[in-house]
Formats: sequence, structure tokens, C-alpha cells
Amino acid sequence: MGKVVGIKFKDSGKIYDFDCGAFVLNVGDHVIVETENGLALGAVAVPPEPSDKKQTDKLLKKVFRLATDKDFDQKGKNTDTEKKAHAFCLKTIEELGLKMNLFAVESSFDSSKLTFFFTSDGRVDFRQLVKILVQEFGKKIEMRQVGIRNQAKMCGGIGRCGREICCSAFIDKFDPVSIRMAKEQSLSLNPTKISGQCGRLMCCLNFEYETYKSLKKKFPKIGKKIDTPAGKGKVSRHNVSCNRLAVRLEDGTEVEIELNDIAIEEE
Repeated sequence: MGKVVGIKFKDSGKIYDFDCGAFVLNVGDHVIVETENGLALGAVAVPPEPSDKKQTDKLLKKVFRLATDKDFDQKGKNTDTEKKAHAFCLKTIEELGLKMNLFAVESSFDSSKLTFFFTSDGRVDFRQLVKILVQEFGKKIEMRQVGIRNQAKMCGGIGRCGREICCSAFIDKFDPVSIRMAKEQSLSLNPTKISGQCGRLMCCLNFEYETYKSLKKKFPKIGKKIDTPAGKGKVSRHNVSCNRLAVRLEDGTEVEIELNDIAIEEE
């Protein structure tokens, strides 16, 4: 029976599953693994466990070997190259007058390829830029335009909840998020309070949306006339998580009562 190990490539980033084969690995060990883009250096974040516990049907890439001092030296050289390439590319973009926001450069582990990540409002003709980069670094160059949400995912950061942002930590693909989700959960519609670092609506609005929709089915709508132990009134607010609702009585006062203590008036 095979074993699956969780590998991280960045200190704050997603954990990827790999087939650890016959290697005995512990958390913190550094290994060379096979990826779609060739070999890469990563660290063990989740210790090996039997593959049947992971319940995965996809074919996993394998741990190639344990990392050596030579691999760390190569990683250091790649990091230096990435910094130089980033600075040089920014300067060239400015000289060429291109409307693009370069935010990251990644080198393949064998240092044969440099990938430049950028955002832009439209299509960019970067052919001249690529020629200059190839001439400067003598490597294969790839320019990759991504969306603003992907930029946040790659750069990482801390959300307003105080935890690592979801897209960087575990989200594989971005699902649509709408303002209706915030309304359904009775959240503030202030854009600064429900937007993530990317400036778009926070992905976490998706997480409890269906639960709120289900729970709200038993609640009377806002503005509905109801009878309460304190008198007749209209529903002014829901408190779904506590199974309570706020009611504005006929005398203008507002009370919060249990959902089970009300009677809905027929109109």
C-alpha cells in the first residue's frame, strides 16, 4: 500500500499531496519532487499516511529524492536570479511603456526557464519585452497574464479574520461570489468590509451561504407582521445563528425574541 505525503513549496502556501514511495519522511524534511513543470524543492508539511485514508482517485506525482546541500545552493541561485529578473523586467516595462503590472518571477528548479507573472486591464503586446529578456538572461521566457484574484493567491497574506487568506491556503479554483451572498448572511454591504486583498468580494462568503439559505426558510420575511409575547409588530432583523429575530412593536420599541415564540399574522 502506497503512502501520501503533504509537501509545501512556500512557507505560506497550499499543501500538495505526493506519493512518498519508500522514503521515510518527517515534517520539516526537504525533498525533490516531480511536478508538471519538472523537478522542484519542497518541504514536508504533513507526514506520510496510507493512501486509502486520503481517498483520492487522481494519480499522484512522486517524491524523487531527498534534498542535498547542492539543491539548497541551486535554490539560492534561483532566488537571486528571480530578484534580478524582476528588477530588470520592471525597468524594461517602463522603458517600453507597457501597461502591465509585474508582480512575481519564478525560476524553474533547473534554472532553464523564467516565468513572469503580471496583471493587466487588457491584452499586452510583450513580444519586444520577451526578446530583451531572452537576450539578457539566455533562458526560456514565459509571460503569464493572470487575474487579480490569482495575484492574491500567489502573493498570499493575512485576511481580516487574522488567518492566512483562503485562496492561498487551500482553494483550488475560484467559485463565483455575489453581493446576494452577503445580503443573505445579513453582513454589512460596505465594500471595504466584504472585499478581500484582491479588491473582489471575499471567497469565504461562499462557505456558509447555502446553510444560511436553508436556515432562513423557517424565518418570516423582513417586514412581516407577527404576534409576539410582547405584542404585535413587524420583523426588522434576523439572527439566524441564534435562532432569534428582532421585532419592531407597534409602539416603536424593538425586541429580540426566540423564533419559536412568534405567531405569523395572515394578511
